[in-house]
This record gives sequence, C-alpha cells and structure tokens, in this order.
Amino acid sequence: MNPYHDPDKPHHRPRGFQNNYLEFQPKSLSEVLRWRREAARLHLPPPPLAATPQVAPELAWLNANARAGAAMEPAVTWIGHATAMVQLGGLTLLTDPMFSQRASPLPLVGPRRHAAPGLTLAELPHVDLVLVSHNHYDHLDAASVTALARQPGGSPLFVVPLGLKPWLAARGIAQAVELDWWDRHRVAGPQGEVEVALVPAQHWSSRGPGDAMATLWGGFAVLAPDCHLLFTGDTGYSRDFSDIRAHFQDVQTPERGGGFDLALIPIGSYAPRWFMRNQHVDVEEALRIHADLGAKRSLGIHWGVFQLTDEALDEPPRKLAELRGAQGVLEEEFFVTAIGETRRLSPRSRISPRAETSD
Repeated sequence: MNPYHDPDKPHHRPRGFQNNYLEFQPKSLSEVLRWRREAARLHLPPPPLAATPQVAPELAWLNANARAGAAMEPAVTWIGHATAMVQLGGLTLLTDPMFSQRASPLPLVGPRRHAAPGLTLAELPHVDLVLVSHNHYDHLDAASVTALARQPGGSPLFVVPLGLKPWLAARGIAQAVELDWWDRHRVAGPQGEVEVALVPAQHWSSRGPGDAMATLWGGFAVLAPDCHLLFTGDTGYSRDFSDIRAHFQDVQTPERGGGFDLALIPIGSYAPRWFMRNQHVDVEEALRIHADLGAKRSLGIHWGVFQLTDEALDEPPRKLAELRGAQGVLEEEFFVTAIGETRRLSPRSRISPRAETSD
C-alpha cells in the first residue's frame, strides 16, 4: 500500500502514483525483447560521428562564485547526463547527481559512461542543495549522494519526491525534505529566500522488480531573487508544462522579471518512439516544452553520456540545431554545452512600477 495515499489527489493511487495526463504502464518483457530484437536487426544504435565535447571546468571561478554569497553570479555548468550545477541566489545546487561509471545496481553490468563527469566530486564547490527528480539509476546514484552527504562543511539539503526520504535515511542521509507535486519548500539564501517546488512530469519510477510507480517523480522549479530555474527531470511530452507556466504566472509577471530564466530540458534517450514516447521527449517535443514554459533560455541535457536508447549519442544536438533553425529559435534561446562548460546567466531583472508607467 502507498503510505502517502491521498484520495483527493488524482495522481495518488492506493499502491503508488500516476501521471496527470497518461496512465503509464511500464513496458512488458515481451515489449523489451521486441525493442532489443529490432535494434539488433537494424544495428542500432549507430556509432556517434564525434565524441561528446568536453572542456576543462573553470574551477577557480566556480569556487569563487560559490563563496560570493549575495554577489554570486547566476551560472549553469553541465556535468553530464541530467547532472547540472546551478549557482543562483547565493546557493550552489546539483540536479540528479550521477558521478559513477555505470547507471546500474551492479558494478560490472549496465550502461557505462562514454564521457567523464565535467567535475569530479572532489572538485565541486560546497553544494547547498541537491534536487533528485526520481529513483531510476541514471538519476539517483547511491555512491554519488552518499559522497555528497559527506562533503566537507556538512551535508547539502536533499529535496526529493514522495517516498525517497526513507531511501536516503537508510543510507545515513538525514538532511532531506520530500515533496508532493506543487509542494514548496523555502530555503534561506544570501540574497534572500529561495523557493523550491516539485512540479509534475510524465514519467515513472522503479529501482527493482515489483516497485514500479511506488515512489513519486517530477521536476523542480527553483525561484531565487536573481534566477528562476525549471528542471524538468525525465519526462514525456504532456500538458504539464503549460500547467507549470500557469501555476507560477503570478510570480513571473513582466514587472516581477518574467518567466523562467533557465530551463533544463532533456533532449536524448528517445528512440524508438513506440517504446520511449510516453516517458522521454524527443528533440521536437523538447522545443515544445521550451515554448510551453515560456522559458527565456533552455539548456539541452540527458544526452551524450549513457547509451540508453537507439539514437546515436551525438544525434540530439544535431537534431536540435536542425529543428531550431527550421522553427526560427535562436541558438542562445535553446542551446547545448560541452561537458564541464559554464554559462553565465543575466541576473533576473525587475521592472519598477515607476518605469512601467513612465512616458
């Protein structure tokens, strides 16, 4: 039974959770075998045309920025896959930290890394917040979160969906808050209060046989004085992203700085569509999410590191460039980076009432 079950919430079920707009069922063994047979017959995935780009991280700047407090400059650094380090509101946060060599419960079996993390755990500045979107092995890695909880200076605060706080506690991680969709948690930061909200995504959860959908999944909205961030987590395309935009419209009016300053949106792990459509967006759908959110800028993540599906590791950014050009979306509006690369972000601006009414 689901200990969190609330019959007044449609996404709650007696034995777990569901999506808002799709009754998701994990694929059957026969469907998995069909996928693997088709991939073998078609010799998929194809090899990449080029290695995933990687640059040396700006360690001195990142550490100085982490210590800058109220003077911190908003910035994002792609560490790889769904792991990004975002500095905002005077705080340093990580999304879905994954630093291990395999996305698997076993050390010698399962998807292996094709590119090293952009920063090692030892190179990270002190991390204040860790956001975990769901419990799949490529997003919730036991070794990575355990190491972060033991970082010098004390454990970060882990913010997780319903059902994952006991999993963390079983590994000795006590600094954790779990949220339902639309729940908000406030964190004091050097620039003022930072609000973290769990938002819906169309996906699922499982770490082993018999536990599918038992814990919740989602994305995160992080609202800091200098930056509004949206991290989608893993997701299929749905109306959830229009809902997210509507949900936060009262704090994202033009006079309060507008919409999300940055969205982290997956662009990989999408083929074949008959198997992946309900759980992973493709590049065209990622662009639709960008538009639905009204995001000022989006960073494409979840590609180039783990070979999880049938497209080449380097296909997603090539598709993004092609579709972006066809749709008239500027590169600076929806971009990718090299692993380890940092992009500085313009601090969130606010229009004063006087400026809004002046001639």
